[in-house]
Amino acid sequence: MPVHDVPEPEDHREAAAKATRGLLGLSTELTARVPQLLEAMRSVGTGLELHSTLDRICETAAELADARYAAIGVVDQERDGLSDFVTYGVTQAQAQRIGRLPDGHQGLLGALVQHPEPVLLGDLTTDPRFAGFPAHHPVMRTFLGVPIRVQGEIFGNLYLAGKHGGAEFDDYDLHMVRVLATEAGIAIGNARLYEAARQRERWIDGSVAVTTALLSGGDADDALTVVAEQARHLADSAAAMVLLPAEEGGLEIVAVSADEPSESLGVVLPPESPVVARLLDGEAVFIGAPAGDSAGGPAGDLTGGPAGDPLMITRMAQRYGPCMLLPLRSGSRVLGALATPRARGGKPFTESERTLATQFASQAALALMMAETQRDRERLAVYEDRDRIARDLHDLVVQRLFATGLMLESAQRRSVVPEVRAGVGKAVDELDVTIQEIRTAIFALQQGPAEAPVGLRTRVLREINMAAVPLGFRPAHRFVGPVDALVGELTGKNLVAALREALSNVFRHARASRVEVVVDATAELADGSRGVRLSVADDGVGIPEGGRRSGLRNLKRRAESLGGTSRCGSGLREGGGGTTVVWEAPLQRPRSAPGTPDGGTTPR
Repeated sequence: MPVHDVPEPEDHREAAAKATRGLLGLSTELTARVPQLLEAMRSVGTGLELHSTLDRICETAAELADARYAAIGVVDQERDGLSDFVTYGVTQAQAQRIGRLPDGHQGLLGALVQHPEPVLLGDLTTDPRFAGFPAHHPVMRTFLGVPIRVQGEIFGNLYLAGKHGGAEFDDYDLHMVRVLATEAGIAIGNARLYEAARQRERWIDGSVAVTTALLSGGDADDALTVVAEQARHLADSAAAMVLLPAEEGGLEIVAVSADEPSESLGVVLPPESPVVARLLDGEAVFIGAPAGDSAGGPAGDLTGGPAGDPLMITRMAQRYGPCMLLPLRSGSRVLGALATPRARGGKPFTESERTLATQFASQAALALMMAETQRDRERLAVYEDRDRIARDLHDLVVQRLFATGLMLESAQRRSVVPEVRAGVGKAVDELDVTIQEIRTAIFALQQGPAEAPVGLRTRVLREINMAAVPLGFRPAHRFVGPVDALVGELTGKNLVAALREALSNVFRHARASRVEVVVDATAELADGSRGVRLSVADDGVGIPEGGRRSGLRNLKRRAESLGGTSRCGSGLREGGGGTTVVWEAPLQRPRSAPGTPDGGTTPR
């Protein structure tokens, strides 16, 4: 048999390499860069957070193609611009000097958005699609761009510029970057799935927090604020507002989560607003960035109507960017609306964010209805208990007091001692006052939820009558102006509490024989505005030096919480003896005033 020469092992490897290159059509240079490509693909595939994945793709692509600069432009949902732009090689200082990021609406980047295909240019400034660099932009000549597809759909474009050494990008660079872009599409797809799962988890946790807050039985305003705070956090918005139907029609902003919430609280959106009508019909409204905004997106304002629509919401459109307006709808009932505007220049809301926010609003509306039902049950239990207490007071306590009074009157007639007759007569008078107060309490207990509340004048008289028993005499009183018509509910509530505190101080410390109470609803306050002034004057011993001042401090805090004041002066005794307590506040609580010890804002 003929003996053939056996080649050395090195000859075998070289033959195999040549055969592989022949089969794959790869050059020696490209084959040498395959390990670098594999390492780049491995690097791109690590990690699941979307933005860090984009940063890593830019850096890896720049190293693979030996480029100074790299960027990824993420195409927006409408496919007519860029919603995000991630860069590599541009320092933070350079980015700040450049300012506005590309929006993909014009120039070479805009052309690649409309026609995503590989581009290889030796000098991009000579390309007819080039629209010039903004001020302070680094000088770039060589350019390479390839599209990135995720599950067959265009996600964005990968751009490389400024090859080191002044050379141009070649076909080998283009081939390597295209392979990398394919791997990048897979990595981005995984990161988007992970980000979507985390996003759903956050919205679910937010819905649980809102439901817990609404069903905890706390203050209704606090619960609505929780809804606004959670929505602002979850939607990554500059503000969040809860709107409920206003008495005069339209929607009123009742809870705000923002840097300056008092600017929007209490604003009423009129019913003729097209957006309000759509929200009350249960339709969500999604608005892109206003015209001229750096974030791009469809032009528009938050009115949904003509540019001249004179609404507060128009001013919101000038201040904010993209916005979601979602009805708080449960079944066929619309309880209100939720607005989550982002800052000017913010990214438009994605389809998944819209879906999750709509589900959150529906969950919040359901929780609102459940909380309302729970509060109705609690109120019903309270009213039933109040009816029982009123019956017991009428049938047991009042009847016993009346019988006791009759017994005392009988004993008074039989008594021959003048002092005893006088003492028994005084006790009978006090029993009569007590019976009157109990009957007043019974009437208040039997008031239904829809009945009008007791006026301020009646409440003041009630406090005066109640103070008559421990004082031993009935304080004189005088009202100036239409007290019930002018004084707001919250101010009136605190005025009654201040009167109770002042009368309590009189019978505990003053040892007075005369007290005068004046409520003036036409008083002029220190700032020149109209307000209500309460004066409680006595002829007692006055305020001793070094005595306790806790009651007076409470009066002062209560007045200041409403934007008013409280002070003390001389009383009714000749020569200036005794004490006069003056408590005054605005007729209505200012919008910006903080909550009061008794109640904060009125529950809705």
